[in-house]
Amino acid sequence: MVALFDRRSNLPRPSIKGFSHINRYWDKTREGIAAKILPGEYYVTLDDEYVITVLGSCVSACIRDRVFGIGGMNHFMLPKKVSEEDDLPVDMSDAARYGNFAMEHLINDILKNGGRRENLEVKIVGGGRIIANMTNIGLKNVEFVRKYLETEGFAILGEDVGDVYPRKVAYHPLSGKVKVKKMRSQHNSTIVVREERYMNTIEEVPVSGDVELF
Repeated sequence: MVALFDRRSNLPRPSIKGFSHINRYWDKTREGIAAKILPGEYYVTLDDEYVITVLGSCVSACIRDRVFGIGGMNHFMLPKKVSEEDDLPVDMSDAARYGNFAMEHLINDILKNGGRRENLEVKIVGGGRIIANMTNIGLKNVEFVRKYLETEGFAILGEDVGDVYPRKVAYHPLSGKVKVKKMRSQHNSTIVVREERYMNTIEEVPVSGDVELF
């Protein structure tokens, strides 16, 4: 196996084209390279490495080609566009654009780098209710990703969603293993602040560009 870590330069081997902005490092706990993604990001790899993120209300889809091992993970949230009466999104078609964008980019990059649609397997994580004034956003994220995968013809192989806990997720596309650590919500104000900032950003900035599935 080709080493992913260059011990002379203390840096991991270059990632797939288009992912050089993702923070990658040597994870001592897992004794391997890990790519850390933040809200609104996704990462795809051909190599023996992990994809790491921390989720609150957001959802991650972990997708890989089970034959060739290429896969990746995204991290997204639907906009909170709500009405005062019922705290539900008033324009789900607009909200879904963000979810579609996150899912289609991840799938497209897996396919562009050698994956095959018929080989894809999916696991989903996240959607916790961790922010008091966002009663339904975690649930809506989970409902969206389930519906999206059903529409596209992908079965969900496994999931860890809902409840009230933030989650730390480590996905290993080569093997398909997903490790989830539930965290004490009262000690994770950083996650709440980060997700609120991310939510405000996606409400202010429109999705641009067209994405077409292979």
